[in-house]
Amino acid sequence: MVLGESSCVGCGECVQACPTGALATADGLGTLAPERSVDSLCPYCGVGCQLTFHVRDERIVEVEGRDGPANRGRLCVKGRYGFDYVHHPQRLTKPLIRRDGVAKSANATVDASNPSAVFREATWEEALDVAATGLARLRQTRGPGSLAGFGSAKGSNEEAYLFQKLVRTGFGSNNVDHCTRLCHASSVAALLQMIGSGAVSNPVADVAEAELVLIIGSNTTANHPVAATFMKNAARAGTTLIVLDPRRTPLARHADLFVQFRPDSDIALLNALLHVIVTEGLVDREFVAQRTTGFAELEAHLATFSPEAMAPLCGVPAERLREVARRYATAGTAMIFWGMGISQHVHGTDNARALISLALVTGQIGRPGTGLHPLRGQNNVQGASDAGLIPMVFPDYRRVDDPGARAHFESLWGQALDPNPGLTVVEIVRAILADEVRGMYILGENPAMSDPDLGHAREALAKLEHLVVQDIFLTETAFHADVVLPASAFPEKSGTFTNTDRRVQLGRQAIEPPGEARQDLWIVQEIARRIGLDWDYAGPDAVFAEMTRAMPSIAGIDWARLEREGAVTYPCPTPDDPGQQVIFTETFPIADGRARLVPAPLQTASDSPDEDHPFVLITGRLLEHWHTGAMTRRASKLEALEPEAEIGIHPDDLARLDVANGSPLRLTSRQGELVARARSDPDLQPGQLFLPFCYAEAAANLLTSAALDPDAKIPGFKFTAVAAAPA
Repeated sequence: MVLGESSCVGCGECVQACPTGALATADGLGTLAPERSVDSLCPYCGVGCQLTFHVRDERIVEVEGRDGPANRGRLCVKGRYGFDYVHHPQRLTKPLIRRDGVAKSANATVDASNPSAVFREATWEEALDVAATGLARLRQTRGPGSLAGFGSAKGSNEEAYLFQKLVRTGFGSNNVDHCTRLCHASSVAALLQMIGSGAVSNPVADVAEAELVLIIGSNTTANHPVAATFMKNAARAGTTLIVLDPRRTPLARHADLFVQFRPDSDIALLNALLHVIVTEGLVDREFVAQRTTGFAELEAHLATFSPEAMAPLCGVPAERLREVARRYATAGTAMIFWGMGISQHVHGTDNARALISLALVTGQIGRPGTGLHPLRGQNNVQGASDAGLIPMVFPDYRRVDDPGARAHFESLWGQALDPNPGLTVVEIVRAILADEVRGMYILGENPAMSDPDLGHAREALAKLEHLVVQDIFLTETAFHADVVLPASAFPEKSGTFTNTDRRVQLGRQAIEPPGEARQDLWIVQEIARRIGLDWDYAGPDAVFAEMTRAMPSIAGIDWARLEREGAVTYPCPTPDDPGQQVIFTETFPIADGRARLVPAPLQTASDSPDEDHPFVLITGRLLEHWHTGAMTRRASKLEALEPEAEIGIHPDDLARLDVANGSPLRLTSRQGELVARARSDPDLQPGQLFLPFCYAEAAANLLTSAALDPDAKIPGFKFTAVAAAPA
C-alpha cells in the first residue's frame, strides 16, 4: 500500500517526533535555517493549538507545534502545512475602488488573479475617505438602521470588540453579527436560557478525567483534529466512548458504541434517552432538587417519548437507546461534546436543550470529567462572541435591551446606544432585498460562500448601495464591494484569541503584511475617525485594557500576564485568580442560581424530502480545508490533498443512479443546483449525501435553504432535500 492510500492524514506529527531526522517533510520544508522563531497560535479551528512560526527572509518556512495546554505539541495537517496562503500571489496589497460604470452582478464570475477588470488601485487616503463617506451618507440620509456590519471569527478579540463598538457607536444600531450565527448560535441560545452562560463548562482535556464521553453531531477528527486525539487517547486508556451521528465518522472506529441515526431525528433520539433516565430511576434527584427548576414539566413532556415509540423515527433499536441512556446516566463522570450536526438545524436550539437536560437530570456537570462542550468551529468564534459581535448582546452577553447593561456601556463608551436588538446574518440579507439595509462594512467574512441560499445572498450583496470589504484576498464577497481594504493575515498581527476551552491566548506577529496591506485594527480606527469617532488606541494591548473594564469575565487578565503565561482561562475576575477550568461547580450564573430544565418538542426540518427531492444533503468541512476555502485553497499542500469538490454518496445509491465513482453528479434543490464528482462513501446511509462548502466552483450553499431556527436564527445546513442525477 502506498502512503496516499493509507489512513495517514498528512499531519506531520511523525516528522516532528522523529528523534533522528530520518523523516522529513516533502519539498524541503523545514530544511532552511530560520532567522527567527515566533511563538503564536494556529489560525484555523477552535481548539487553539499553540505553535511556533519559523521565519526566513520575511517568509514563514516552517511551523512547529508547541506544548500548549490545548495541544501539547500536536498539530493537524492545516496547522502544520496550511501557512503559505499568506505568501500567495493573490494577496491584496493595495486598496481598491470599483471602477466607474462596472455594475455589480449576483452572477459575476470572480477572478481573484485579475482584480483590475473590476477595480482600480487607490491610495489609502482616497479609499478610506470613499469607504467612510458612503457609510456616513447613508447613516445621515437613511438612518442608522440602513447600515450593518459583519465581523470575523478569525480576527482577534480586540478586532471583534472594536468592530462591534464601531457599529453600535458609529453606525448607531445593533446590526452586527458574525459566523457564530451560522454555526453555534442555537447552542449559545439554549445554554444562555437554561444555565445562564454560553460557554463550555469543561475543557477538552477533561476527557482524561471522564469515565464516559458522548459525542454527537461532530466529525471531530475532521473539524477539531487535535481535540480528537485526546478523545482517542482517553478511549485507549479505558474511557467509554459513545458516538452518535447520521454519518459513520472516523472517530466511530474508536467508540465502544456507535449509533447511526436518521438525519433530522435528533430530538426524537435525545428525548428517548431522557425518557429512559426518568422512567428507570436514573435521575440524580438531589442535584435536580437543589440545582434545577422545571423537572415536573420535563417529566410530563417525556411521557410519550419511550424508546419503542421513537425507534421508528430515529432508526435506532429501542434496546440500543436504552443502553446509551443507562451507560451515560450511571457513569461516575460523563462529558458531552457536540458540533454543528446538532446546532445547524431549524430546531437546533431544541436539540441543544435536550442535550443540556441530559447533563442536568443526571448531575453530570460542575465537576472535572463532566459537563457540556459545544466544540467551537473557528479559531476565535468564542472570543468574537464574548466580545459582543452579536446583534442582541453587548460584550459578556449582556442584553442590549437590558437598561442596566446599556447604562454600563453608555457610560464606558460615552454616548447613547440603541436599545433594540439588531438584525442577524440572514435577516440582514433579507433586509437588503427589502431595501431596508443599504450599506455594509464586512471585515473578514465571506457571506457570498457561507450564507444559505447563496443565490439570494449574492443578489443582496450586489444590490447594496455601498459595500466596504476588508480582507486579505479578493473573496467572492469582496468581488461585490465598492471599496476593498487590504488587511493583515493571522501571522501578520498580534492579539488575543479565545479557544473552545474559554482559554484566552496570545497570538504574536511573525511577519509584516505585504505591500500596502495594513493591520486590521488600524483600518477599523481610520474608518471610525472618518465617521466621527474620536478613537486613538495605540495597539491591541490598549484595546484589551478597555475590554477588561467592559467584561467582568476577563477583568483579572492583563496584557503583561498573557505575555508571561501565554494563556489564561476565564472566568478570571481578579488578577490573583488562576482562571477557572471547570465552572458551574456550585451554582449557575442565572437569576436564582438554578438551571432551567426546558422541554424540547418533537420537530422536523422544513425542507423535507419528497418524490422530486428524495435525498438528504449534509454540508460541512473537510480535514484539509477550512470554512469557505479562502485560506486553505491558497495553501499549496492542502489544495494538493483535496483540489476538487466531491459529493459523498452511498455505493448503493451510485448503483441505483447508474453513476460511476468519480463521474459528474448534478444536485438540484428547491433553491439551486450544482455539479461535482461523485465519491463513493459507505460511511453515509443510503439516501444521504455529503458536500463540503469550501469549493466556489461547486458552492454547497447554492442548494441550502434560508429557513431559520426561530430562537437562534440559524439556518438548517445539515438537512436539505435534493435530487441527484448523472450530469
